[in-house]
Amino acid sequence: MRHPARLTATIAAIAGALTLTGSVVAPSQATLDPVADVAEAAPYKVLVVGKTLGFRHSHIDDTTNAVIKLGQENGFTVDVWDDKQPALTMPTTPFTSAESLDQYATILFASNVDGTNDQNPARPRTLDDAELAAFQGYIRDGGGFVGLHAATDAMHAVPWYGELTGGSARFRNHPQQQTATMRVESPTHPSTEMLPKEWIRFDEWYNFTSNPREDVHVLLTLDESTYNPGSGRMGADHPIAWCHNFEGGRSWYEGAGHVDAAYTDPTFLDHLLGGIEWTAGVVEGGGDCVTFKEADGLVEVAGTEGSVRAAKLSRDVAGYLEQAETAHEEGRHAAAAHTLKQAQGKAHGLQDDVLVAKIGDLIEWQQGLIGF
Repeated sequence: MRHPARLTATIAAIAGALTLTGSVVAPSQATLDPVADVAEAAPYKVLVVGKTLGFRHSHIDDTTNAVIKLGQENGFTVDVWDDKQPALTMPTTPFTSAESLDQYATILFASNVDGTNDQNPARPRTLDDAELAAFQGYIRDGGGFVGLHAATDAMHAVPWYGELTGGSARFRNHPQQQTATMRVESPTHPSTEMLPKEWIRFDEWYNFTSNPREDVHVLLTLDESTYNPGSGRMGADHPIAWCHNFEGGRSWYEGAGHVDAAYTDPTFLDHLLGGIEWTAGVVEGGGDCVTFKEADGLVEVAGTEGSVRAAKLSRDVAGYLEQAETAHEEGRHAAAAHTLKQAQGKAHGLQDDVLVAKIGDLIEWQQGLIGF
């Protein structure tokens, strides 16, 4: 696995004492120097992309500094690519090749607005063609992606990027900033396990061009009855934070985070840290953002092996998955977990370890919802 395990608490504590600037930790020549020890032991690096070509959110600098501090406290180092932060930024684009990007366990896009709402493919965007190809290769090599707030308001003419951020849901509009209630939908995921069931926050609440639920694992929804969503209202089902496994990589998105105060809010920062660590592959749990659609796709592949037995087992598994998904949508999570165990039993017959594991993730997700 490309991403090693979390640092020990001791190393994290030492890292918390470091002062970081730019590419954050520079190893010392002294072999007993604790700074050198932390640099060598650090399990992963994070890249923060704050580059903007359109409207620039004031929170980007706060986000960058908050992630650097999270790294100090939790054992990861940070590089920054943002020409509007000259004291921190790398001198040239890090998106030179997938191999170059592989040094990062995850890449965080902080409201990288680029003014491409007009869908003009010739308009300059966050990543040009060569940089986009490097990023695609990185994700397909198992890389991580964290999108914050206006990360859905960039590269509008690049369908792949919309799929990465989640279900092709793009920023549409927002009402005035106000207090609203978010409701947790996946309480045992590493990025939500610390949240209250009803999370009340003041922020700028996005309406999206489409509902991503079919393609993603929804973490949080907005209760539109608790605020005025404006003309772009999405109705009773308004996802605001989600995650999914995408083309070999991991993607996590949070639509809140517009206000600068979010980046000094311990609860929001714990939530963000969970997203960083999950996409980096250093924590797991809560079903690891597996969706029924993801499992269905694996079943379809397994059913094409050609044997009569494989075809029948695949049909059986697909039927159980459909029943379990219906039970989930109806809030019958114990029944969904029970039916998924039946699906997993049939999946063993297909000798597809990946499918068996993904169904296991679905079981864990449903069990975490029982009684919630």
